[in-house]
Amino acid sequence: MTQRNTPRSLVLLAGLMLAAGAVHAADKLRWKVPNAFPSHLPALGDNVQMVADMLKTASDGQIQFKIFEPGNLVPPLELSDAVRDKTIDAGYTWLGYDAGKIPSAPLFSARPFGMEPWEYTAWWYNGGGKALAEDVYGKRNIHPILCGITGPETAGWFRKEIKTMDDLKGLKIRFAGLGGQVMQKAGASVTLLPGSEIFQALEKGAIDATEFAMPAVDQKLGFDKVAKYNYFPGWHQTYTAFHLIINKQVWDALQPSSRALFDTACTAGVMRNLSKGEAIQGDVIRGFEAKGVKTEKVPTKMLHALKKLTDEVMAEQSAKDADFKRVYDSQEAFSKSYQTWKGLAYLPRDFNDEKQ
Repeated sequence: MTQRNTPRSLVLLAGLMLAAGAVHAADKLRWKVPNAFPSHLPALGDNVQMVADMLKTASDGQIQFKIFEPGNLVPPLELSDAVRDKTIDAGYTWLGYDAGKIPSAPLFSARPFGMEPWEYTAWWYNGGGKALAEDVYGKRNIHPILCGITGPETAGWFRKEIKTMDDLKGLKIRFAGLGGQVMQKAGASVTLLPGSEIFQALEKGAIDATEFAMPAVDQKLGFDKVAKYNYFPGWHQTYTAFHLIINKQVWDALQPSSRALFDTACTAGVMRNLSKGEAIQGDVIRGFEAKGVKTEKVPTKMLHALKKLTDEVMAEQSAKDADFKRVYDSQEAFSKSYQTWKGLAYLPRDFNDEKQ
């Protein structure tokens, strides 16, 4: 068939197919993506690989990540700098590690006495959180995508019982984010270590206690072998959010279809990550007794004292940094509105059918 007698509709269709193929080829991505967390840690380090597999399948192989273990390509605490400078195109991390450079970063990743996970996602997707994060990180040439979330961490692993605020004074503890600032106000000696270095520091006595993640993760790192008091609730991190961060110039150059694939895969990653994290903790905690680990509750009086110190930290940070104040005020306003629904719709936590 010659072009002269080819129907015009087929010529147009062929042109559209060629154009579509050109766009698809233009977004053929092969990225090296460092993971801030070891991939063998459940609901913490394994989520980004699930997202990568989903992207590869959904894009028919056009988008592929090679996931790197912490430190093999970029040190975990320097990941956002590497993305900013385009040393790497993207990375998977906890934004709280950026607190020293971006004061508002911990609010996007975890905060003391903050939102519950689904409340945070409601704020992120529907309460202005996403736009705030994109604005704050956009100034550093980074595009953040919420890509995972888990529930509260434990309040920490301790070598000795913690009964009063006086027990925190002089305590050498690994703590991250805003919770670390609260612990410093309480008189603790706080240090920030990546997950891979915590066990050795705890075993050798360089630190007396640590917080890191949820019980299923912490036992993988062996904390239960050297610290026999595991405290709850995770007042310092009521949610733990993870983000895929992409160099902004790289993100802006992507086709809309590719950007939509990233958003879709990461949204699925959020739901799958939260579901897995919630599913695997109970059996692990029940197994602690046989290991000689005592699960304890932080005394209510201590929680109130820690909340008072938290309010002081929030006020101080808000006074120092305009972006911190913007994000914090947004979260507080959303939580106040959400409480109207939360307080009416959900059963109280201490509800027990057997007592009715």
